[in-house]
Amino acid sequence: MSGEEARREKKEQRVVMKKQETEILQWDALPAQLIREFQELSAEELLHKMENILGFTNHRTCVRETVLLHYYLFGFWWAKEARFTPTQTSFTMAVLHMLLENLREKRMSSVDNLVVLIKAIAVACHCSPSDEDTTSLLDNNEAAAMICYVTKSLILKYKLYQLLFTTSSEKYLTGMERTIQRFSCQDVLIPLEEGISIQFDFQSFNQRHAEDMTDFKVHST
Repeated sequence: MSGEEARREKKEQRVVMKKQETEILQWDALPAQLIREFQELSAEELLHKMENILGFTNHRTCVRETVLLHYYLFGFWWAKEARFTPTQTSFTMAVLHMLLENLREKRMSSVDNLVVLIKAIAVACHCSPSDEDTTSLLDNNEAAAMICYVTKSLILKYKLYQLLFTTSSEKYLTGMERTIQRFSCQDVLIPLEEGISIQFDFQSFNQRHAEDMTDFKVHST
């Protein structure tokens, strides 16, 4: 292979890698101004905003909506606490959504989904968020922190999320068995009867004791 052919092959490889990186980093970015506004909200205010954006109107009665709402809410709040920029926060939310869709729609295993996460973050560590920016989207510390958070919030709870999407609540309700112990009236009255007899015996004892004391005083005088 000549030097010219080698250079052309390397250039083609770089083009392919750049295309793959661009595909991985494609996400529906939220406007930076909107994210800044969200970052200024309290936890309760952010909850209401997320509730409206995601359309989870039944999260107070639906377990699935409650779990998903907190999944996105905690992800956004973690990015805020990590002092991520609006672009980094948008990328974080996009990754969280992608991993959840891989689990729900593609039935992807936890190992495969973890590989997707690492690939996405690896690309973010080598690509800038825009052509004008010379720095990468995430540095090594930010990437490590994000992998740690996603692992704790999703990967380690993967079975629970799989159960959430593959099993309906009706199955649990109709499949549950509960044993209820029933007491008869006779059983309930037994302790009361015993208590009454003890009380009567105690009164009889007091009466006999009082009579004995009276006799003792008479004999003494």
